[in-house]
Amino acid sequence: MIQLSAAGKRFGHKLLFENLDWLITPKDRVGLVGGNGTGKSTLLKVLAGMESLDYGTLSSTKGVSAGYLPQDGLTLSGRTVFAECMTVFDDLRKMEQELESLTRSMSELDHAGSDYAQVAERFHRVENELRTRDAYTVESQVGAVLQGLGFGKQDWTRRTEEFSGGWQMRISLAKLLLSKPNLLLLDEPTNHLDLETRNWLEDYLGSYPYAYVLISHDRYFLDVTVKKIVEIWNKGVHFYSGNYDKFLAQKEERRSQLVAAHRNQRERIEQLEAFINRFRAQATKAKQVQSRIKELERIERIEIPAEEKTIHFTFPQPKQSGRMVAECQSMAKSYGAKKVFDKVDFVIERGDRIALVGVNGAGKSTLIKLLAGTEPLSAGSYRLGHNVDADYFAQDQYKELNPERRVLDDLSDVAPRSSQTELRSLLGCFLFSEDDVFKPIGVLSGGERNRYALARMLFRPSNFLLLDEPTNHLDMRAKDVLLNALQDFTGTVVFVSHDRYFIDKLATRVFEVGDGQVHVFPGNYEDYLWRKQGGAAEQMASATVAANGSQPRAHSTSLRAGSVPHDDGESKQKRVNPIKLKQMKERCVEIEEEISRLEAGIAECESALTSFVSAAETARQTELLKSQRSQLEKLMAEWEEVSGVVEGL
Repeated sequence: MIQLSAAGKRFGHKLLFENLDWLITPKDRVGLVGGNGTGKSTLLKVLAGMESLDYGTLSSTKGVSAGYLPQDGLTLSGRTVFAECMTVFDDLRKMEQELESLTRSMSELDHAGSDYAQVAERFHRVENELRTRDAYTVESQVGAVLQGLGFGKQDWTRRTEEFSGGWQMRISLAKLLLSKPNLLLLDEPTNHLDLETRNWLEDYLGSYPYAYVLISHDRYFLDVTVKKIVEIWNKGVHFYSGNYDKFLAQKEERRSQLVAAHRNQRERIEQLEAFINRFRAQATKAKQVQSRIKELERIERIEIPAEEKTIHFTFPQPKQSGRMVAECQSMAKSYGAKKVFDKVDFVIERGDRIALVGVNGAGKSTLIKLLAGTEPLSAGSYRLGHNVDADYFAQDQYKELNPERRVLDDLSDVAPRSSQTELRSLLGCFLFSEDDVFKPIGVLSGGERNRYALARMLFRPSNFLLLDEPTNHLDMRAKDVLLNALQDFTGTVVFVSHDRYFIDKLATRVFEVGDGQVHVFPGNYEDYLWRKQGGAAEQMASATVAANGSQPRAHSTSLRAGSVPHDDGESKQKRVNPIKLKQMKERCVEIEEEISRLEAGIAECESALTSFVSAAETARQTELLKSQRSQLEKLMAEWEEVSGVVEGL
């Protein structure tokens, strides 16, 4: 469909990639990955025809259309939301108008004349085209896409200029999805979407009839939407089959093979050089020496690109708070006549890592502000526990920074005991490299300043962190640094994030915000979805049936399984988290290895007991055997449960 041959691109003096050969086929689902600044967005623009290549060629099949969605910057005005989306079908409207004109002409012309035959033929072609393109359902198509992207019916008649930048990008995304180009090019489409809308987009892309290439820093989104990964790395472009999870495994395997090949090549080169140096001066060995010199010259040296450094920091841990960190009783919050919360009760305990979820506008940011004390309550009470020190990271946290200070100097004041190397390494994780660290904070963009504010907080954490969308503007590497820091954090965290992987890895409880209430769910986002879909109720019902002995349990259902039990005799399985499934498979392997070790240990004990050494030794071996058999029984039970769930998924 679209083919790149020996393609290369520069950005100023910097080479982004070269020697790229890539054929995009009609059903491709591609994730484009790589570090910031490697050229992902540039390559997407090349495919969209918005950028030219510096080397090589791009060719496409006749009739191929490409639709491109940038990260941000699109603004719309002059129409209502619904009318703006309907502009996608302007050509169909013209065809409908033509059809009406042809109908009038046919009623006026002589049916036996040649003019009538021509008009009738055109009428049938236009009518067939309209039917083929579902012209009579376009309004319902627009409504479905707008609703999926979070626009309520009351928003459809609002002017587009009334919406903020993030919602403007949603309107642009809606138009692009409705136009259904042959090649959909999406640059971080999830940046402005909440979790519910991301889930809808995942489903939409799953049934998209044509090819798409997308860039995303959301691992889970990539895992469930793409079947091929294209990575820009070290000025080259590398291809991997499968989703992001498989890409990580294949990349590690490819590097291992490269290291092994490099080692074998080095050994051969050393053998050749040793032979040449040893026999160079002997005339009788001249022919063999020349042969090895030629072989040495023909060897194409294998180079191992430098690995990206994995950053591990030990961040200072905060003082310990009391067991109860925060308590809300009959909390209410209103803005004029609009009620955001009404009679809300909950308790936050030490060590909780709470994810706030809900649709945009439900009140997640408002709740964070109430907990931080930056917004007053309208009614009820809110109190912090003993020795609690709260710190709030807002979406516009950069406004609190001193714009005159240089980045590195400001961070040095926050962490005076850290070396310059440690500080620059952390800043590098948050995309501040080379001379960026010497820039005044005031010259940074809003996203850059927010990234810096987050890095600054990690060096001086309080024991109660309130984080409003901390993963915005972060790539996967920076998200991993933040995730690892928060997983090791001994304090309490309440956070808002639209990154599914981040929530699943971090959250121990989920607070669902909506309709003026806060509903509490144990576990991470996967567990929350399972309960929302009725998993917990059905599990309890199954357990009750089994306890009453009315019928045996058909199967065990685990909270971690990520699947919904049988309903009305039919198996209904929810979306499986590939990350969690991988973890369960790895746990199966671990259990099998532990079982093998225990069985070997039991055999040794039984063998030792056949030969009497002393009463004390017999007692020790007997106790050890008893302990190992008990461990084996527990592991076998766990293995049966986990492997059964994996097989079911």
